[in-house]
Amino acid sequence: MTDCVFRVGGEGGEGVISTGELLTMALARSGYEIYTFRTYPAEIKGGHANYQVRASDRLLLSQGDQLDVLVAFNEEAYQKHIRDLRSGGVFVYDTDSFAPSSADSDSAILYGIPLTSLATEKVGVKLTKNIVALGVLSALFDIPREKFEELLKERFGRKGEAVVQKNLQALRVGFDYGKGEQKRDAIRLGLGPRQAKELILSGNESLALGAIASGLKLYFGYPITPATDIMEFLAKELPKIGGFVVQTEDEISAIGGVLGASFAGTKAMTATSGPGFSLMTEMLGLAEMSETPAVIIDVQRVGPSTGMPTKTEQADLYSAVYGGHGSCPRVVMALTSVEDCFYGIMRAFNIAEQFQMPVVVLSDQYLGHRKATVPKPDPSQVPIITRRMPTPEELHAYKRYRLTPEGISPMSVPGMEGGYYVAEGLEHDEIGYPAASNHENHLHMTRKRYTKFHAVEAIANDLVRQYGVEHPEIGIVSWGSTEGVVREAVQIAVDKGYSVGALHPKILYPQPLARLRQFMEGTKAVIIPELNFTGQFATLLRKRFTIDFVQLNKTTGLPFSPQEIVNKIEEVANDAARRGARTHAAKL
Repeated sequence: MTDCVFRVGGEGGEGVISTGELLTMALARSGYEIYTFRTYPAEIKGGHANYQVRASDRLLLSQGDQLDVLVAFNEEAYQKHIRDLRSGGVFVYDTDSFAPSSADSDSAILYGIPLTSLATEKVGVKLTKNIVALGVLSALFDIPREKFEELLKERFGRKGEAVVQKNLQALRVGFDYGKGEQKRDAIRLGLGPRQAKELILSGNESLALGAIASGLKLYFGYPITPATDIMEFLAKELPKIGGFVVQTEDEISAIGGVLGASFAGTKAMTATSGPGFSLMTEMLGLAEMSETPAVIIDVQRVGPSTGMPTKTEQADLYSAVYGGHGSCPRVVMALTSVEDCFYGIMRAFNIAEQFQMPVVVLSDQYLGHRKATVPKPDPSQVPIITRRMPTPEELHAYKRYRLTPEGISPMSVPGMEGGYYVAEGLEHDEIGYPAASNHENHLHMTRKRYTKFHAVEAIANDLVRQYGVEHPEIGIVSWGSTEGVVREAVQIAVDKGYSVGALHPKILYPQPLARLRQFMEGTKAVIIPELNFTGQFATLLRKRFTIDFVQLNKTTGLPFSPQEIVNKIEEVANDAARRGARTHAAKL
């Protein structure tokens, strides 16, 4: 079985991210499943960056734990990451930049390569150091060189033949030098087993494709890390099907554009991150009051305020659920994987259209920028749902907000004869006329809006994933991008003999109460891992359940590793065993 974790680290501007991306694509084209994680500085140039890619001949669920291969372009990368290299792992470094300590020479297999000198003296371009490094990796670990050559021609072809040839030369220089090294490790990849023509997508790219499949025609957005590449991707692809991307002056106007387009009967979307989402909350209230479908993506990053723009966190859940004044019936969903980004956004559009309310979709930097091999998406798996339109009879005396048993009333579009109405922020009656002083009417309209909201709970109970032991002693309830890591950790723990299972809901508000209740019944402990300091989802669940949840919170800007979850499972299992022993002793 092949399962290898590579990490490349260095200074921003040294080509660290592009090195990781090219390595990822070469491994994928060589027939391997891939799973990436990248973190980079907030500065335009400079600062530390690293890119990790895991390659395997089987399904991957996480970025992995310890490193098999570390590539360091400078001493800072060495100091930051050498502790993550497994004992006996491979360390490739630039001898022109630094020398590792003798202790690391004893615990790792070292390949010191004069990357800077090779780029400067053999190629004549210092900036090709990263391509020289790829050539070395190709030679050392038997990654087919022709895959890198194809990628370099594709990436640099638009810059002219001279640029392409320089990069191919750099690749050859590195490859020849690597071939001259005495092979002292056992990592040999070659061609992998995967033959299917699968896509290599990031979470943000997959989300954008899913939005197109949903019928998206208008995207409004303002640039913000780490959501900007959704807009960049759509700017290239949406016009091909007659859609438009509008870069607005700020996030307030972005959500305003979404509501205007939706009012006119067109599917629209915006994407932002924490600071931008804060600016959208007033308009979000307008969508709730006017019952206007809207899809808002929040690709979470570390906050508060500007925080750590290029790092990951799951700390916007409170804001997504409660961000606004008054009673706020909106649906909050969380995407779980690169593949789920495609289908999840399609479901978000369906819920928004069917129930005529805003849907906030939570992703994060870890998921948005992660790349993975995914099967070709099949949009038919999520049949498109459109909003309820008025019949000719209903247009004779049209009541846009007519009270119905299910809370959903017919929504006309401008130009529909007899279908005019005003969608405003003031409380209104069934016709849409302002009724800001009618107390009884406000009760009826609030109940109407929440009737729809509570109906979503049935969908929420269907949109969960459960894995591990069906009726476990230790349960894990996780959300968002932690799904794969938790799933891998559960399998490790089960293989060790622990009674562990996990439930992963995709709709967080309203919660899938029936499935949660069924899953947690009979458990001795329930762990809730979250990438935030306060345990936001655990707090939401405490309002519904009296269970003393075990929180596992991480607030470093980095995702969980499988071993961190396994460690918590073992800690909880040992605590439960000690409590059981004390109870038994007391009875004796």
